[in-house]
Amino acid sequence: MKQTRLQMLNLDVHPIQGFNPENKSDSVFFNALKLFNQKGIILGCILFPLRITLAVLCFLILWLIARLRFVGLSKDERTRPVSGWRSWLLDPIVFLLSRGVFFSLGFLWLKVKGRRADLKEAPMLVVAPHSGFLDMLVLCPAQMATVVSRSENLRLPVIGALLEFNQAVLVSRKDPESRKKTVTQVTERLTSNGYWPQMLMFPEGTTTNGSVLIKFKPGAFLAGVPVQPVVLHYPNELDTIRWTYKGTTWLESLWHTTTQPYTNMTVEFLPVYNPSEEEKKDPNLYANNVQKLMAKALGIPATDYVMEGGIPVSKLGGLSLPLESPARETLSLLYRNGLEAHEVEAALDRMLDQCQSGGEGSVMVNVDNLASILGLTDRQAAITVCGLYSKDDIVDLRQIYVSVAALSGFISFKSLLHTAFTLIDREGKGSLSKEELSDLMGALLGVPQRNTAELYAHASREGQLTEEHLLHVLMTHQTYQKVLNEYMQPEEVDSPSANGKAVNNNSDKSVHYKKFE
Repeated sequence: MKQTRLQMLNLDVHPIQGFNPENKSDSVFFNALKLFNQKGIILGCILFPLRITLAVLCFLILWLIARLRFVGLSKDERTRPVSGWRSWLLDPIVFLLSRGVFFSLGFLWLKVKGRRADLKEAPMLVVAPHSGFLDMLVLCPAQMATVVSRSENLRLPVIGALLEFNQAVLVSRKDPESRKKTVTQVTERLTSNGYWPQMLMFPEGTTTNGSVLIKFKPGAFLAGVPVQPVVLHYPNELDTIRWTYKGTTWLESLWHTTTQPYTNMTVEFLPVYNPSEEEKKDPNLYANNVQKLMAKALGIPATDYVMEGGIPVSKLGGLSLPLESPARETLSLLYRNGLEAHEVEAALDRMLDQCQSGGEGSVMVNVDNLASILGLTDRQAAITVCGLYSKDDIVDLRQIYVSVAALSGFISFKSLLHTAFTLIDREGKGSLSKEELSDLMGALLGVPQRNTAELYAHASREGQLTEEHLLHVLMTHQTYQKVLNEYMQPEEVDSPSANGKAVNNNSDKSVHYKKFE
C-alpha cells in the first residue's frame, strides 16, 4: 500500500495513521520524501501560484452563478427542489466550472469505473474512504448530487454559496435538535419517490488516511432505501490528498497536491446494495454490512473506530477508548525527555499533592505550572502534554494524574480508584452522580466520556454509586473487566529498572506490571 502523507509525518504505526522512520523500508521512503520536497519547492514556485489563481477565478465565477439560483424566489420556494431554467441552464455551468476548479489544481484526468445508478435505483450514494476536501471531485461523476454538510460551512466564502446552490442538508454538530431535524429531512428526501434529487454522503463522517474504513454512521441508512457504494482511489506514487485529525493541515495538503505535475483519482461505482428486511429495521447493521463490502472492494480492513471529540476511539460498554492513549503518550514523552522511573513516580506524587491541596483552582494548571510539576525543562514538552488533554493552555491536573498513574505501574488499581473517587467527590458525599462518574472515567481513560449511563446502571444501588460498588463492577463485569485487562495495561518504557519493578529479560525495556487487586 502506498504511504499516505499522514503516514509520512507521524512516528507511530496504527490503523488510522502510521509511519515508522526506524523501519528500514520506511526510512528509504522518508529519504525519497525529502527529495520530493526539494523538487516540490522548485515546482511549487511555478505551479502553486498558477493553479491557485486559476482555481480562484473559477470559484469567483461559481459564486456569481450560484447567487443567481435563488434570485426572485420566496423563502418557501427555496425549500423545494429547483426547476426550470434555474436547473437546466445553471446546473451544467456549475458542473463545468467545478470540474475546472479541480483541473486547475492538477486533477487533469478523472477515471470512472462502473455505472452510476439512477435516482430510482438508489436514492443515496455512499462514498468512502473520506480523505480530505479534495474528495469533493466525486460530485462531478455523481452529477452534483445533494450533500449533507455542517451548517458552519455556510459562512465560508464561495463554499457557502455552493452549498445553497446544491440545496444541501445542513446540520449543526453542536445542536442535538439540529441533528434530529437533519435525520427527518434526509429521510423525507430519500423517500420522496424522485421528487428530490439523488443524495451523496460520506458515512465515515470524518477524514482518515484511507488505510482502513472507520465505523460508518447510520445517517445514510436510516431510511432503509437502497444505496450505491462508491469507492475512491488515488493511484499516485505519492499520496498528498489525506487530511486527518493529526498530521498535515489542509493548506499543506493543498500545497503538496498542487506542486505535483498531476494527481490521479479513480471513482468506482459498485453495484447497488438492496437492504434486507432485517437491515431496514436496523440501520447500524445496514451500515456495518455496507462498510464491510466497501472495505473488501478497497482491499483494506473495516474497523469499529469512530471519531469523537476530534480523536479516533473504539466503543466498549458505552466507554470511549482512544486509539492513542494520552497517558501512554505522556509517559513515553517523559521518558524520552530523560526522566527515570523514580523521577516519574516523584512527578506523580507532586501532581497528587497539588490536586489534594485545595479547591477547583488547584487542579486547573497552565503549561508553566505543569512543566514544573512534571519536572520538565523543555516547555514544548509540557505544551505537548497539555495538548493531549485540553484544547487550550489550561488543563485539569486530575486527568493527567489519574490516567498516567493507571498505566505507570506505581500504584494498584484499587488504591488509584480510591484516590480518583476522592478527587472527584470533593464534597465527601461517598457517592457519585452520573456526571461525576463521567468525570472519573474520563480521568482514568484520558479522554472525555459522554455515555456512562450503562456503567452507572450496573454500578449504582438505589440511586447511589459508591466506590465499593464501582470497584466491584469494574473488576468483575465481563465488559468492564476487559477495559482493565486489555486497555489499562502498564506502559513499556525505555528506562533502567527500578526497585520493585519487574524487568522483561527478553528486552532492553523495563516493564511496570500493574496490579489490579
